[in-house]
Amino acid sequence: MNHSPFSQDTTRRRFIRATGTAAAVSALAGVKIPFVHAAEDNTQQLAVIGCGGRGTGAVANALTVTGPPIKLVAMADVSESKLKSSLNGISTKYPTQVDVPEDRQFIGFDAYKHAIDALPKNGIAIFSTPPAFRWVFFQYAIEKGLKNVFMEKPICTDGPTARRMLALNEEAKAAGMRVAVGLMVRHCKARKELASRIHQGELGDILLVRAYRQQGPVASFRTKKRDPEKDPNEVLFQLKNFHSFLWASGGAFSDYNIHNIDEACWVKNDWPIEARGSGGRHYRDEWVDQNFDTYTVEYTFPDGTKLMWQSGNMQGTQTQFMTHAHGTKGLAIFSTAGHFPAKSRIFKDQAIKSEDVLWSFPQPEPNPYQLEWDDFLEAIRADEPYNEVERSVKASLVTAMGRLSSHTGQTITYDDALNWKSEFAPEVDKLSMDGPAPVMPDPEGKYPVPQPGFKKNAEY
Repeated sequence: MNHSPFSQDTTRRRFIRATGTAAAVSALAGVKIPFVHAAEDNTQQLAVIGCGGRGTGAVANALTVTGPPIKLVAMADVSESKLKSSLNGISTKYPTQVDVPEDRQFIGFDAYKHAIDALPKNGIAIFSTPPAFRWVFFQYAIEKGLKNVFMEKPICTDGPTARRMLALNEEAKAAGMRVAVGLMVRHCKARKELASRIHQGELGDILLVRAYRQQGPVASFRTKKRDPEKDPNEVLFQLKNFHSFLWASGGAFSDYNIHNIDEACWVKNDWPIEARGSGGRHYRDEWVDQNFDTYTVEYTFPDGTKLMWQSGNMQGTQTQFMTHAHGTKGLAIFSTAGHFPAKSRIFKDQAIKSEDVLWSFPQPEPNPYQLEWDDFLEAIRADEPYNEVERSVKASLVTAMGRLSSHTGQTITYDDALNWKSEFAPEVDKLSMDGPAPVMPDPEGKYPVPQPGFKKNAEY
């Protein structure tokens, strides 16, 4: 198995910190530049749209895949400094695999078009901006006849965008497009082996799945009032702090909790039919973001089995990051303390005791961030079908169910979430530097926040 040249616990966010690039992800686009074809005919060409931590890390994983040559040929972002920082970091690590001259560095809200236009039909476009822009880029890639897309998760954050992505995916499948989605734990060998064992009955009937992501504030979960001198542009300010704004990311809940919730659905090999959630904001001080600090959600699967979910982002509180499954024959640890390594195990009882381990995946594990790219490039090179969109829409929507229930104080079914009428940013494809942001602050610089029970049908 081919690994990244970085240490095994390197993730996309760690990589970008190591190279000096900011971890926040932007949305994209640029000035119109004539198409230039730079790489050899037999080289797999990449374009990255969104040059923050996720995009830069995805490029690094792609360039690390062994086999025929792979080269980065175009980059796009709304932030020139972020693009330059990303380019510098990637060029330093992979000097022979980067060919991005000035005329293929695109800045602005239409830069995604120019980056896609700079690729041959069999090139790969990486969509790593805030989730609000997924459908916009996906639609354009389909229109241009591009054959390969990698998009980061989540790929939708509300009902209208979920329906739109499903409809677009029918067009993509009809056109033979291959689409990978950054739910990399689905490519983890340890989790795959454990899921197979669970589905074959080694854990018996599943009684309960419980998952946690409790941590201090990270990334841009919390944001202070915009300083006009430091951040003169409201739209770019919100994109820089996209975790703080529901329209851009679905907030902290959608953007960060999707992995563990998706793991729990994998355990059941099914999707929940309803969610009952609660949450709140605490010790807000000068923070003006739209997130809750704590969330608790009870998900129900079709057979009545529950997923109990807890998450939070508060300083000084207990940290947990794991997914466990309880069955009639014992307990399984699906993930231990993060995305990688999973350290998946099965115990003969409901307690975690080393002497009760029945099975464990051998260490060290291959890195799932790399494995997802190995799998994707293998399909491209073999000209085989590859499409993770429908499953990823479901994972994104189930995650949004929990957020929606917590923010409205109502029980939300899967059908409720899918058919929800409100859309966070219905005209995000028309967003511009000088236009208003999809959400605007009040005179005190604060943004609207969820009010469970009071706003039962709000856009949350």
